[in-house]
Amino acid sequence: MTAPYSPDDREKVVAKLPTDLRRELKVRAAELSEDIQDAVTAGVTSWIKLKSHPAVDTSGGSSFSTYLPAGLYEKLKSASSSRGISYNQGVAQSIRHWLDTHPSSRRSAPSTTGARRLVFGNQKGGVGKTSVSAGVAQALAEMGLKVLLVDFDPQGHLTKQLGYPMLGIDAPSLAKHMLGDTEGDLRELFVPIKGGDFEEQLWLLPSCKDAFLLDAKLATTRAVRIKEIALERVLTEVEEEFDFILIDCPPSLGYTMDTALYYGRTREGEEAGHSGLVVPVQAEDTSGDAYDMLADQVDDLCEDLKVEINILGFVVNLYDARNGFIATSSLESWQNMDEPVLGVVPELKEQREAVRRKEPLLAYEPNCEQAQVMRKIARRIKE
Repeated sequence: MTAPYSPDDREKVVAKLPTDLRRELKVRAAELSEDIQDAVTAGVTSWIKLKSHPAVDTSGGSSFSTYLPAGLYEKLKSASSSRGISYNQGVAQSIRHWLDTHPSSRRSAPSTTGARRLVFGNQKGGVGKTSVSAGVAQALAEMGLKVLLVDFDPQGHLTKQLGYPMLGIDAPSLAKHMLGDTEGDLRELFVPIKGGDFEEQLWLLPSCKDAFLLDAKLATTRAVRIKEIALERVLTEVEEEFDFILIDCPPSLGYTMDTALYYGRTREGEEAGHSGLVVPVQAEDTSGDAYDMLADQVDDLCEDLKVEINILGFVVNLYDARNGFIATSSLESWQNMDEPVLGVVPELKEQREAVRRKEPLLAYEPNCEQAQVMRKIARRIKE
């Protein structure tokens, strides 16, 4: 049967919707592995055929945009006018109708395996570990999941890009907690990340200016296996409060990276793939060389400690096919690896603009192509 609308011929539509309705739409679409634009298209198409629909409270609405197939937008406006309601009310009713006819698939029973732990790492700097980990964290939080994003890089790029100050060198920090050099509750260091439809679901553990000392101090400790368990010992205390904990790692193969990899291992009683390593790369050769070194480190750690660390997949970041054979052949090489490519993030201006403005990408440009890819990666990881 031929689809009534071409999925490739779409036009942008903008409406004013209440935050709760926008958030519910994004959460439900993520649960059902549905693109938001396809969900809205289905809702509008079905709503137009209805004789009537209960009114939706649209007070306090803010801007929401998506893409509808060409022609459907005009039909939506015409149907709204004929029913004597505003265009915004027509969009709200369409979304409400889709939500009511597509119930949540979320299980009522909570997970018994604890927070899923995602380690974003690559020995090579500049591949986009920070932007990918931040984008995926925002996308997971949009789904209604509680997420902790840990800036584990002493350079603090994640903290700065999101517009927060690094912790002072004399202040309590994650590194001090790991080394037993401070007391107090780790939760006191968490800051909520504001903006977008992930508010109240996403927290940041900022980097500290003393974090560059962590590797050296771990190297000189004589305590048995403290090098590997140091991060887990600290974060275990808060795991029950989160669905996901994401670690943005430094471009290093040192002891600090060992602690992160160990934290992302498959624990006893967990299914393979519950937690693990996500590797941001670029479509060029040096990323492959860096990955080889990281893979060797993972293999050595698994052999030495008799553990299993799953590589969940690659994210090919900053991809631009206009770079020709180097880019396209490299992407093909990543796609032919044993581990899957979770997503290909295009090289576009929105991410750079968000960094410059010190805003989360999914708050600054929630409907841009890069944001949509982050949501697809999050859905694949969550499945």
